[in-house]
Amino acid sequence: MSESDVTRDGVRGARPGREAVPGVPAGRGRRGERPVVPEAEFASYYGMPVLAEPPWKALDIAGYLYLGGLAGASSLLAAGARLTGRPGLAAPAHTAAAAAVSLSLAALVHDLGRPARFLNMLRVCKPTSPMSVGSWLLAAYAPLALTAAAADVAGRYRLPGRAATAASAVLGPAVATYTAVLLSDTAVPSWHEGYRELPFVFAGSAAGTASGLALAAAPAAEAGPARRFAVLGAVLELGAFHTMKRRMGLAAKPFGQGRAGLLVRASELLTAGGAVLAACSARDRRLAAAAGAALLAGSAALRFGVFHAGVASAADPAYTVLPQRERLEASRSGS
Repeated sequence: MSESDVTRDGVRGARPGREAVPGVPAGRGRRGERPVVPEAEFASYYGMPVLAEPPWKALDIAGYLYLGGLAGASSLLAAGARLTGRPGLAAPAHTAAAAAVSLSLAALVHDLGRPARFLNMLRVCKPTSPMSVGSWLLAAYAPLALTAAAADVAGRYRLPGRAATAASAVLGPAVATYTAVLLSDTAVPSWHEGYRELPFVFAGSAAGTASGLALAAAPAAEAGPARRFAVLGAVLELGAFHTMKRRMGLAAKPFGQGRAGLLVRASELLTAGGAVLAACSARDRRLAAAAGAALLAGSAALRFGVFHAGVASAADPAYTVLPQRERLEASRSGS
């Protein structure tokens, strides 16, 4: 018979204290004992992550996100300034839109490697592909923004300039926010899980960027719309971002850690501070310039923070595995 055995009269030879205690996990009933089953570790074959890390370069793609938002919102601000007779506000907004979309395209092409790859994306149009729709959107928007800016600088060609201003303002909101849809369409957890609120976050960030540049460059007497746009953008960005993080659960954790966490916290402080300064800058050019610098920096920090949070979430298998298990358990309990 072994050290302990089960007979008709019960268990013989069993050592005391070896009974299983109901409600206590195995291996954790007493101190000093080694767990029978080790803690689960999230890993994959050969130590590789579950998802491939996004191959995009941070400076190119985060810069592309930032500049696209600046361009789209600036076109909207320029159209409003033209409509209300504020040429001192319209001029820097037109220039910002043209310069930003040019630099945005340059950053995208640099990340792709050569211009032919961008042109190849225009060979077909797939409404179900955010990348395809975004490529066509940029191809249509860029000439309009450049035409509107050229007409404004030349002071001539009023009819083509007005038409280009109106058309670029119509496309501007889509240019400012489609990159959020592009990120959310990937499998990267911290991007994909924010698909509901991320477009609103990018819309508010774009409004803050455009109004920040306008506040720094436009005469104070004509900058009223930019001040209101700055406050509205800050409220939308901060509100949507906090709502997104609460809803995302575990996938929101990378937004508070490491480089992404520092950038996000800096973005929140700069955006909130810039909005306050903008609201108080009606008669003070120095406050307007400080507000503009804070809003521009805050929006840049947000875009880079979102980018680095996504990269961090793709590198850690926990952000992929745990949400999948939670969804599976929820579907089983619902059925």
